[in-house]
Amino acid sequence: MMTPDRIVGPTSPGSTAPGITLEPMTRDHLAAVLAIEAHALHRPWSLATFVRELAQENERTYLVARDGDAVVGFGGIMYVLDEGHITTISVTPERHGERIGTRLMVALLRAAIDKGMVSSSLEVRTGNDPAISMYRRFGYTPAGIRPNYYAEVGEDAVVMWAHDINTVAYSRRLQHIQDSLEEPNP
Repeated sequence: MMTPDRIVGPTSPGSTAPGITLEPMTRDHLAAVLAIEAHALHRPWSLATFVRELAQENERTYLVARDGDAVVGFGGIMYVLDEGHITTISVTPERHGERIGTRLMVALLRAAIDKGMVSSSLEVRTGNDPAISMYRRFGYTPAGIRPNYYAEVGEDAVVMWAHDINTVAYSRRLQHIQDSLEEPNP
């Protein structure tokens, strides 16, 4: 896995989620990850699914966001040919709005670029406006709808793509987003 062992978030006064660190997900994190996953508005992934995903470390990157010892979020990306597909991203409900998901996205996309990916895709519930807004900030645009993809809540998925993630312009976008994490959340 090309991900650094530990990525420290901003700690300046007024920054969002000060002290958040990102690190590779391990089996030791799975109890906390499953507790967050239980709050998902879709069918939660099982322990077996996470274990299978973690076993494919050359084709996947999974990260956890920690605040001290507490896991407060996680995300993953899989690599297929030259595409990075965001498989999952979630933050514990009481920490929504602290831009932890944004931190995870920056790190996952940087890992994808390090792996040679040139585009990225994902699916998101059509009613998840905060996530769609965040993904748009990363350059994702809607490419289609998967009807009833989230059948357990009766909701479609928007398929979104970000192209040319391996360019200097996209690297600047990621840096701008990362720099904005130092600013107070509007």
